Amino acid sequence: MNKNQTDDPTVSTPVIEMLTVANEYCLFFEKAASYKLEDILNYFHKMAPLLYLKGAMLPELPLNSDAHNERYITEEDWETVFKDLRDKFGNLDTYYIHDHNFDSTEASLSDNMADIYQDMKDFIMLYQKNIQIARQNAIANITSLYKWRWGPAAIQALSAVHQILFKEDISPDILKDESWEL
Repeated sequence: MNKNQTDDPTVSTPVIEMLTVANEYCLFFEKAASYKLEDILNYFHKMAPLLYLKGAMLPELPLNSDAHNERYITEEDWETVFKDLRDKFGNLDTYYIHDHNFDSTEASLSDNMADIYQDMKDFIMLYQKNIQIARQNAIANITSLYKWRWGPAAIQALSAVHQILFKEDISPDILKDESWEL
């Protein structure tokens, strides 16, 4: 790297690592229909903590211009990933989370994973424009979305996946619902 690149936070190590992990996540979920259920669950179980960690390491950058603040993933793109995952998960797709009032709310693994896919792919696509302001906006967007959308979705879905994968090792009092079986 030359001196100008080392002073540019948009090409810092945490950003490049986040791009790498985000790209791996997207490549995997674009082919979700070709994987077995266990492969998807095991992949997400390993990838979600890494995504979350890399998101926490990103630099805080301001959003500079709406002109370079594009979304690339269409509703149809999202629906394809969502439906492929929903078909794989079947009755495992639905799980419950508690909101800030401790009320139970229904959640969906396929919805969470597709939302994360959308945010990661938009980040990659905007960053790849290779214009300083586009890269900065890509980082600002993914950091903001980390705080209120894909970060919480990754944690919630990871908890549900963990319970599915390790049901046999978890106390029976915790999981009495038979719909969690593979």
